[in-house]
Amino acid sequence: MKVVLFCGGLGMRLREYSDAIPKPMVPIGNRPVLWHVMKYYASFGHKDFILCLGHQAPAIKKYFVDYDETVSNDFVLQGGDLKLLGSDIHDWTITFVDTGVDTNIGGRLRKVRKYVENEEMFLANYADGLTDFQLPRLIDRVEDTDAALGFIAVKPPYSFHVVDTDQAGSVTAVRDLSRADLRINGGYFVMRPEVFDYMRKGEELVNEPFQRMIEAGKVAAELYDGFWMSMDTFKEKQRLDEMFSRDETPWQVWRKRHAGSVEEAPSS
Repeated sequence: MKVVLFCGGLGMRLREYSDAIPKPMVPIGNRPVLWHVMKYYASFGHKDFILCLGHQAPAIKKYFVDYDETVSNDFVLQGGDLKLLGSDIHDWTITFVDTGVDTNIGGRLRKVRKYVENEEMFLANYADGLTDFQLPRLIDRVEDTDAALGFIAVKPPYSFHVVDTDQAGSVTAVRDLSRADLRINGGYFVMRPEVFDYMRKGEELVNEPFQRMIEAGKVAAELYDGFWMSMDTFKEKQRLDEMFSRDETPWQVWRKRHAGSVEEAPSS
């Protein structure tokens, strides 16, 4: 399936990095978060990517045009000749589409419609969240229904305190809203081209179009309680970096663990 990646936003909540580089290029370990998301999809056999570009689009283009396989693959250098012992993107197809700097996600999706409208289904992602969710589960869920759109519904990684007040603004209760009480959109989508029938110019994807599809019974969710984490803030970026440094990377589903060692898992 084709994979649409929304990677043109400003990343305002990650200003420490996104002022200098686009948010999808903020690194986790030795590769940008966008690479981790693409590698996830490739591990399930989905290697045809459509990048919806906007803010600092040239930086993303340049990264892949000048892609250095030696950063994340072993190699042999002998007599000035380099022989790679592995490869990341040699069999990927990447379509780069400038969808505008100020375009919202709904608008970005509409601007790449011609690349996916003849597909039976396609995948989409915000390109800033990582998970170890088994993607075929969501694909099967949508295939088994007549939904136009399906997504994973995850538990937020942090708890929240909800404040109850009366009309005068006096606090009547403060409740700990645990992760068991709340689910959010995890940003991993399966869509049918039918989704465009519910979209209008200028609308954000998860606002009016979502509501129309919900009212028509066209939205499916796959509940997931495993690892999921977005990289919206500097604190979240730090946490992911720390996990990477400890080799605790559950989102790297292309790898498998055996008795404390790490081996490359075959692509699905």
